[in-house]
Amino acid sequence: MASCPRRCSCDSPRTIQCYRVSAIPSNVPATIGKLYISHSKIRRVQFLDFGEMPGLQEMVLFSCGIETIENNTFKALNNLKMLEVWNNKLTSIPQSLPSKLEVLKLGDNSICSLNLQDFDGLTKLRILEVQNNLLSTLSFEVFSPLSNLQTLILDGNGMHTITGVSRLLNLKYLNMENNNLMFFYENFFTHFPSLQYLRVAGNQLIRVPPQLPKSLLSLRLERNYLKSVRVRELKQLENLFDLNLSGNQLFSVDGLQVVTNLTSLDLSKNQLSTLPHKLPTNLQRLDYSNNQISRITVQDMKGLASLKHLFLDNNGMIVFEDKALQGCGHLSNLAMEQNLLTSIPLGLPATLTRLDLKGNKIDHVGVHDVKQLKHLQVLNLRNNKLTSIDDNVFESLPRLRHLHLDGNPWNCTCSLLKVRRLLLDKGTDIKEGQCAEPPYCRGERWMSSNTMLRQCETYYTFDKGKESKKKLKVSEASNGKPHIDEDEDYQYDSEY
Repeated sequence: MASCPRRCSCDSPRTIQCYRVSAIPSNVPATIGKLYISHSKIRRVQFLDFGEMPGLQEMVLFSCGIETIENNTFKALNNLKMLEVWNNKLTSIPQSLPSKLEVLKLGDNSICSLNLQDFDGLTKLRILEVQNNLLSTLSFEVFSPLSNLQTLILDGNGMHTITGVSRLLNLKYLNMENNNLMFFYENFFTHFPSLQYLRVAGNQLIRVPPQLPKSLLSLRLERNYLKSVRVRELKQLENLFDLNLSGNQLFSVDGLQVVTNLTSLDLSKNQLSTLPHKLPTNLQRLDYSNNQISRITVQDMKGLASLKHLFLDNNGMIVFEDKALQGCGHLSNLAMEQNLLTSIPLGLPATLTRLDLKGNKIDHVGVHDVKQLKHLQVLNLRNNKLTSIDDNVFESLPRLRHLHLDGNPWNCTCSLLKVRRLLLDKGTDIKEGQCAEPPYCRGERWMSSNTMLRQCETYYTFDKGKESKKKLKVSEASNGKPHIDEDEDYQYDSEY
């Protein structure tokens, strides 16, 4: 490019990027295809600004302080396919937009209304974003000209009322999250027969929207005011694979078994005291965290052979029946943090790779609790009641990579020394925590406590075959405190 406008970058012959300008750059080559302007001070945009850019296909005006776009400003840009004017101060949709436009993004402005003529002639528009504006009410009739619309994003507008009808046959993605919608009228969603992804989280809905299209694949209803879910609200959703009902006021959930293809279900942050019966057998991810489920039984988890991820955190759970998960032959991630369990449940699936038990009341871990977990890579026992642990526990976990033991009241006697050596030899990433007892090493981290090592060095001996290679060496530093040179004294195994 012969010359580049001031405060602009012209690294590509068809692309110009400008920053901190006060006007649309002039003397731009007619061959330019992409124009990006950001973080500037351009209050007004007009037709003359683009009169010499007939080849422009993409334009982004981000955070430019634009308040006004004159009518017909973009009319001459016959090849424009993408227009983004976001994070500005627009109060209305730009008029007379080019007919070839496929993408229009107007998020983060101050647009307070959409009118019938705003989208006339835009039959090729596929993506429309008007999120984070000021659309308190909206008639869907304004979208009638958009026969090819596939994505419509309207979240964060504070909308409380939706009226009107527009049959959008190609609409696949609709986002109306974080508004103030209390309901949808009965036939609203029947006009979107191809809809696959619906986002209506963060509204004031008290029931599942009626007559949802059977084409739906994902439905997000979190952070509303739903108290129950019924069969008739879900029975047509035979293709749904993702359902999020988190953060509602659910006391009961009925009829989920009719959603036969459901693979992900989020029921967290509700008021459930029991698990729903007859869950879909194809579930792979199930989140029950932050409810009031005090007991898990074998019957609760029956039929969930495909389950891979199960979350039961923050339930005040007291009872977890032995072998409750025996039918979950593919489970890899089990989270039961912040409950009232006093021991690790017996009969956990051998397929587990991660087990989170942080913040319970577990005071003992034995070999029999974990011996079947040959694939376990992460074990979190943080903030329990453990004072000691048998080294045989970790010998039975050959693939353990990450271990969290901090926040327990450890009694750092010589019996922990073999555990310490085993974990060092395995190269496990460990958060060990501090000694609570005995007084002479209180507050020290037991994996690096030289005090414990010094107290135990004459008491504890290791296997003679290992001793010659891995003998603990205690040297007195100049300040009189013992020191361990781990690089010299410890050999870490790389294979398990």
